[in-house]
Amino acid sequence: MVTNIMTGLQNISGYIYPNEFELHWGILIVVYPYLTGLVAGAFILASLERVFNVKVLQPVYRLSLLSALAFLFVAPLPLLVHLGHPERSFEMFLTPYTSSAMAMFGFVYAWYLMVVLLLEIWFDYRKDMVIWSKEKRGLMRFVYRILPLGVTDVSEKSILFDNKIGRIITIIGIPSAFLLHGYVGFIFGSVKANPWWSSVLMPIVFLFSAIVSGIALILIIYMVTTMFRLKTMSMPCLNKLAEFLLYAIIVDLSLESLDFIQRLYESEESIKILSEMISSRLFLSLIVSQVILGSIVPMVSLVWARFGRLPDEMRRMAYFIAAILVQVGIFSTRWNVVIGGQLFSKSLRGLTVYKMQLFGLEGLLMTGFLLILPLIILYLLSKLLPPWPDSEAKVQYSQAGDHGLR
Repeated sequence: MVTNIMTGLQNISGYIYPNEFELHWGILIVVYPYLTGLVAGAFILASLERVFNVKVLQPVYRLSLLSALAFLFVAPLPLLVHLGHPERSFEMFLTPYTSSAMAMFGFVYAWYLMVVLLLEIWFDYRKDMVIWSKEKRGLMRFVYRILPLGVTDVSEKSILFDNKIGRIITIIGIPSAFLLHGYVGFIFGSVKANPWWSSVLMPIVFLFSAIVSGIALILIIYMVTTMFRLKTMSMPCLNKLAEFLLYAIIVDLSLESLDFIQRLYESEESIKILSEMISSRLFLSLIVSQVILGSIVPMVSLVWARFGRLPDEMRRMAYFIAAILVQVGIFSTRWNVVIGGQLFSKSLRGLTVYKMQLFGLEGLLMTGFLLILPLIILYLLSKLLPPWPDSEAKVQYSQAGDHGLR
């Protein structure tokens, strides 16, 4: 402990207040907006097929929904772990404080989970679950009999009704997804006393970076799962994903550049310490990881792969590498916002340092567990509700058979 304190003191520059030596928000608060961004981005990608009729994205529609649900299950866990006493979070629901953005997140989360995602997935899979309840054997047959909640009509009229309701829920879910992640940017942007956070563009930047990370996530998961299933990847689907990812990166990078230019133009009293922080503490994570590796390199790779004359194998490799780099860049973005906003003193005359632990609730191992857990949940969900187009149950409408399904 004494060694860590001495090391931290050696890395401090300028003048800081005693209570600013140790950062109050660590890597768990970095993981939290990163996970919520993946949820919002994956759902918005799914809405492109359901609402905007981008049929070429059909192979990843259900995969996007299940991915959003898996990551949404884990999204509040970093906050609960950071609390130390997770049971105290129930006070937020029992005594709601409407003027607190952090407190209202509980209700936004509950709305998005119960009303949007679970309902849409239920309506989308209801027909399949009814058919699987007659085809499966053993425990899975019992499970599929329970999940439709007694609604076993799979007539054409009933399926059309499910699709109609699912479309309405998706339309409602789009602004809900904006609210889910936009509010995270609102929390930071509304801190007027912190010049690194205080910006009206913060919610918008968070939202578009969420779209970028969500599209990149689905592209990675689709390519990996298709390869392990020994199936053929849909190149039109991959090309469209790469196009949307490219457009989202361009918009996101433009907004971040606009925010930075505005800060330079205003040149408030904080600009000197912020410039020093960027050139020293955040140079690797902001300039190298976020801007160069996480934005410029993927953007150039996507343009080269999508619009160049490349064989499909090389094109898929370029898409995959670009998506991986995007995830690195978006995580760096969250890091630079959360950690960067705490590295400079309120006196604007000094810089501190963040020392990350390996063990403990705020350590690197816990962070890795929280990042892997959604993928484990997604794997389990895909076993229960297969998201692949080739696994959809087909209803045979004939005069002679399947009257029990009608």
